[in-house]
Amino acid sequence: MQKSVAQAGAELARFIEQHPKLWVITGAGVSTDSGIPDYRDANGQWKRSPPVQHGEFMASQQVRKRYWARALIGFKALREAQPSGAHKALAALEAMGVIELLVTQNVDRLHQRAGSRRVVDLHGRADLVKCMSCDYQMMRHAMHSEMARMNPAFAMMEATHAPDGDADLEADFSAFRVFDCPRCGGIFKPDVVYYGDVVPPQRRVAAEAGLKNAQAVLAVGTSLMVFSGYRFCREAHAMGLPIGSLSLGVTRADALLTHQWRAPLTPVLTHAVEQLAPRHRALDTHGLPSSQNRQGASRSSGSA
Repeated sequence: MQKSVAQAGAELARFIEQHPKLWVITGAGVSTDSGIPDYRDANGQWKRSPPVQHGEFMASQQVRKRYWARALIGFKALREAQPSGAHKALAALEAMGVIELLVTQNVDRLHQRAGSRRVVDLHGRADLVKCMSCDYQMMRHAMHSEMARMNPAFAMMEATHAPDGDADLEADFSAFRVFDCPRCGGIFKPDVVYYGDVVPPQRRVAAEAGLKNAQAVLAVGTSLMVFSGYRFCREAHAMGLPIGSLSLGVTRADALLTHQWRAPLTPVLTHAVEQLAPRHRALDTHGLPSSQNRQGASRSSGSA
């Protein structure tokens, strides 16, 4: 059952006050207010066909032609997106010193653009491409510029934007020319974790280190249906940590949750920040370190 914004916001503020070292995990729901579509509905079911699999992308030139032709149109949604109120509210909570680490399953880098610094991009970042043979990297906008030059007819097409820089374009993709690695001629792939990929160990280790230092987990805008994110909730549950969720629908971790708010993200987070801000200002003016100093101290202790 959904709660009112005021009730959910007040309860979330109390949750944060009681556990002022939060390990936060976010998903696509945080970025929908930024104009980036999501994959799942409130019941956690697919709204559309699942995204491309790693094996399919690597094995089939035709799959890659279709992917890059659609991305030439759809990536504009990610490139032009601006941080939502939810991104900004989470950045404000970090500035207060109550976020130990923010782990995002999104690949849009909007948390960083909103001001968050203690971030692990669990599934990578869509604004980079990487050669699967020699590891050469380049910015994705530069690759898209090259492909637009190579495929002027496709560059002029329009289609509805889809999740993760995709577009709902169906056409004959056989003539599309894919830009390959300029160093070795290998296959370029966005530097993101596709289905069938494995999260790089250094990201998983960084996320686990933050979890060990946290007092509670807060999942925001995610159904946690993907195991790479859900696994951390299982670990937190095994550690005895409280787990809260703010989203519009069900999550895979519902049975593990100690707190759940089914309510719109931005207004609830904003309400919680507004409730917490005066209290943090009061603490800062009574001889305690400012939120920035507390944050810096936690950084220097290696807690991230």
